[in-house]
Amino acid sequence: MSDSVSTPETAHPASTPGESIRRTRAKGEPRFPDGPKADPAGSHFERRIRSFQPRRSRVTAGQADALQRLWPAWGFDIDGSRRLDLAAFFGNDNPVVLEIGFGMGEATAAMAAADPGTNLLAVDVHTPGQGHLLGLADQRGLSNVRVGNGDAIILLREMLAPDSLDGLRVYFPDPWPKKRHHKRRLIQEEFLTLAAARLRPGAVVHCATDWEPYAEQMLEVLTAHPAFENTRADGGFAPRPAFRPRTRFEGQGLEKGHVVNDLLFRRVPHGERAGHPV
Repeated sequence: MSDSVSTPETAHPASTPGESIRRTRAKGEPRFPDGPKADPAGSHFERRIRSFQPRRSRVTAGQADALQRLWPAWGFDIDGSRRLDLAAFFGNDNPVVLEIGFGMGEATAAMAAADPGTNLLAVDVHTPGQGHLLGLADQRGLSNVRVGNGDAIILLREMLAPDSLDGLRVYFPDPWPKKRHHKRRLIQEEFLTLAAARLRPGAVVHCATDWEPYAEQMLEVLTAHPAFENTRADGGFAPRPAFRPRTRFEGQGLEKGHVVNDLLFRRVPHGERAGHPV
């Protein structure tokens, strides 16, 4: 997120969404003075292996405009410094679903439009995607989307209250295909234990991936975890539910012959699953 790209001095509402930004930012100048920070948590938390890496790409004028205008009201930095009051943040007590890694946000915006009674807390580290999702929410009048910038682990551990989430979505996370990088994969036992502490009983964890070895690992880890149970009676993968739109990324994978697997696991009531303390 600290990539050096060109940025405008001020937002230009009339800018064409696809127009690239040309002015070079001076050394030390904030990329978006009132927008997402390059490293919101800084060195305040322990160093650990991360499941993500920021992607360097150009921010368009339309995305920059959305970040400048909408971030103060609809965005937040994951700095670990405070507990989020989700009801105050969204302005209502509707259920909240956390999405980790939303890409350019098209699927997130479509799901928010189709289910206005559910609040979507969407987290990513890709600045162009953050701007694009904010722009889509603005254009479509979506009041149930908030965008987080930074590490979802810090968000879950430091900024969300126990039992505060009604769902978790992780679509097409980085598969880290090389064996030596498997430790970087997000869906691991430790992550699921943390997520379980923030999910209400009955909340659904929904994962999707087009990398079959990762899908098999997800299924194994989720099945073994005492806090979750498969919504499928046969204990396998689920068909893509109608509420998850097919993304461009997914379409490209299908054209290449990739198999997409969905997993839907339910957070069990506290204390269930053979007496395990969950």
